[in-house]
Amino acid sequence: MRRLLTLVLLGCTSLVVVAGAQYAQPTPPGQPAWAYAIPIPPPTPAPGTPPPAAPPDTTPRSLPGTDRTFTRAQISDAFGPADWYPGDHPPMPDVVAKGRRPDVRACGLCHMPNGKGRPENASVSGLPVPYFLQQMNDFRSDLRKSAEPRKNNTNIMIAIAKAMTEDEIKQAAEYFSAIKWTSRYIRVVEAATVPKTRVQGGVHLVLEGAEAGTEPIGQRIIESPEHTEHFEILRDPRDGFVAYVPVGSIKKGEALVRSGGNGKTVACGVCHGADLQGVGPVPPIAGRSPSYIVRQMYDMQQGARKGLWADLMKPVVQKLTNEDLVNIAAYTASRPVSANSTN
Repeated sequence: MRRLLTLVLLGCTSLVVVAGAQYAQPTPPGQPAWAYAIPIPPPTPAPGTPPPAAPPDTTPRSLPGTDRTFTRAQISDAFGPADWYPGDHPPMPDVVAKGRRPDVRACGLCHMPNGKGRPENASVSGLPVPYFLQQMNDFRSDLRKSAEPRKNNTNIMIAIAKAMTEDEIKQAAEYFSAIKWTSRYIRVVEAATVPKTRVQGGVHLVLEGAEAGTEPIGQRIIESPEHTEHFEILRDPRDGFVAYVPVGSIKKGEALVRSGGNGKTVACGVCHGADLQGVGPVPPIAGRSPSYIVRQMYDMQQGARKGLWADLMKPVVQKLTNEDLVNIAAYTASRPVSANSTN
């Protein structure tokens, strides 16, 4: 019996279970695993002949409001991904639309042509040009990394930044900065229970069919696409996300954001503006992905993200607990994006 218990415990050391969801074990311990959403690796296949690869899906896909059609391969082409709604944004520079082989993937692949991004990466539309340039230089100088070494898209971003020319970086910065974020993209819902999800590509996707159900939210934010197919297959830049946050977290976050929580931190509005829309080179944080916001605060706490602005932020986030990070991100994500915002 003791040997059986030992085997069970050893078998569980590669997993962390949080409120019913399973993620790969975080590194270091204490990491908010839900924000990084590192999936459990699939089991190693038995030795032998691998199964034949599935034939390519050449079905033309479409979306409402456009007469454009793309196959799945075209939609996810790293050097020319689908641009469903070209009227939604200015003409894209080549580095955004196509990238440059072999190492510079199109910016529009991950961050979308409109720059709104997805929970696994960053929203870049409306970022101040100086801030954008600083972050790219931090990536290039190995000053900006992820506290989770298995956060693969961060590692890819570092490689892309190092391969880009100064002119390409400047073009991307000016392009995305010019796109104003004036519409709600993330719907924040306080909830005690959330839909069960599977983790794929750094994102929580709602389970369907026999696996569907609910589970306690715990101390997490579960940010999922409004429509899984639009996210996973179509990469729809107009379809947003729902962020489930713990009950009461928005109010708790407001106290931290607006007043600093009685000395625990610094009021965010001091640098990011009273409406959190950014001031000068300081970026806007209202209405942005809470998963991203938590990752960045935690990365700064751990010293994985350095550089000019991160070094200024480190003492601000140093005393914050994981619960504080959840509450702050719940509040900032819930804030409206002003139609008159400079972001």
